[in-house]
Amino acid sequence: MYWLRRFVILLTFLLIISFGAWIVPRVLDPTTRGPEKRARDRRWVDTSPYFWDRQACRWIGVCGLHHLRSDPATRGNLDDDEWKDLKRRALRWEPDELPRQDHKRNIHQRRKILRGVPDYVTKYAPLVHLYSGEEFWPSDIREHVEHMTVYVDDEPLNSTTKWTLDNLHLLNEHAGKVTLHSNDDVEERPGWLHSHDNIPNKFPGGEVGDDAPSPRKGKQLNSPELREPTSWYDVNKKIPLHRIDDPRRRKFQHDAYLTPEKKIAVRGHKPDASGYSSAPAVLVMVDKGSGVLDAFWFFFYSYNLGQTVFNIRFGNHVGDWEHCMVRFENGVPRGIFFSEHEGGQAYAFDAVEKRGDRPVIYSAVGSHAMYALPSTHPYVLPFSILKDETDRGPLWDPSLNNYAYHYDYTKDFGDDDIDQFEDEEEVESESLVPAATNPHAPTSWFHFRGRWGDELYSLADPRQWRLFGQYHYVTGPDGPKFKTLDREKMCQGQKCKILYDLDPKTTWY
Repeated sequence: MYWLRRFVILLTFLLIISFGAWIVPRVLDPTTRGPEKRARDRRWVDTSPYFWDRQACRWIGVCGLHHLRSDPATRGNLDDDEWKDLKRRALRWEPDELPRQDHKRNIHQRRKILRGVPDYVTKYAPLVHLYSGEEFWPSDIREHVEHMTVYVDDEPLNSTTKWTLDNLHLLNEHAGKVTLHSNDDVEERPGWLHSHDNIPNKFPGGEVGDDAPSPRKGKQLNSPELREPTSWYDVNKKIPLHRIDDPRRRKFQHDAYLTPEKKIAVRGHKPDASGYSSAPAVLVMVDKGSGVLDAFWFFFYSYNLGQTVFNIRFGNHVGDWEHCMVRFENGVPRGIFFSEHEGGQAYAFDAVEKRGDRPVIYSAVGSHAMYALPSTHPYVLPFSILKDETDRGPLWDPSLNNYAYHYDYTKDFGDDDIDQFEDEEEVESESLVPAATNPHAPTSWFHFRGRWGDELYSLADPRQWRLFGQYHYVTGPDGPKFKTLDREKMCQGQKCKILYDLDPKTTWY
């Protein structure tokens, strides 16, 4: 009887642990898990060649335990000559020879009228504080593609075509799952992943000025319906701007946040060569109608280094697209969105820290998630087990080097529409047009529907493990076109909360 009681207690304990391991990842996961995702997960578990590994993965959420090992950010100090040899011969994005075009024959090219970048987009362009201890710096997407091989359904594509930013969208003709797969074992940390040569130069001015807002205490009204004179926070070409009340009854938020001293002071900021990175950012301007324009600033990194929990690393992936979006109403900045992992946070423009007129963003070490404050930022897991770190590291000015485009999402075609055209490239070029500042900027890469990094490694791969729903390596991201550029709200999803104060404890999920 004594042994039976001990057996029952042990069995009950194991069942509780199993149930907890099963339920916790589902409760903490901010994304939805549909039938397709669950089926894909079952197939992934089946890739393990070991019976007990598969059972442990299914029942207690511990997968690839025999693969666990240290995963440092670097594999020793790289010789400068080593990563310089990996650097492509030219930093310029412009090709050596521009393709000759017959404008008389190409009716779409004749209709294309290049527009410049509005002065207010540059005036209020963000500045990005990269982490002082960062190991994976901004990357050039052209160089990134040079180190990748195209895979379709986990098999290398049998093609002699050299894939570049000028022809990537042609991969959309493949019906399978298309990914760009690293030519190198990323565990070896090849030099092109780090992009050390793209570290921004020192930015003038030292520490941030007196105009940096402090986190506000007390209850704030974060409902824009109660604060804003117009519906700039929920608008696109199908949902026009409308006034909420008589604008004479209230002041714009910009005036409300300024103290008398700051109203008098002129704190302009003129960018110069400092803060320049040789890795171009991507600026995509989207006209939403009613005088509203969204300026999306995209930042690319060749590698995302995940964070550690009890010295075990989770969330690595090849290729990393982060972005912020500044929403303008008649040239006046009204709101700003920062991307964070699977989502992000929106703020009223006047709530965030500035250098002169320009908002300041803090990029987290490794993950490059974007935050409004230099601090520790817990996410997903409770008790700050999993967290991002930001600080006032090198300041990157993306306005000094970028690909700039105008994008009209209403001119995009679905797959059924494209079938009726012989030349898909001609159709797709209508929706994305380079700005007048870079008339020959490539556009094909923008329409590429595949992933910019390796597919989720199988459970049989010695580099992979999963503990309680968190993977060591996840699939690389899709590109900027698929970040909901046609959004009417400030956030990527319909659930969107706009903050009017900086609260380090607030999360988007």
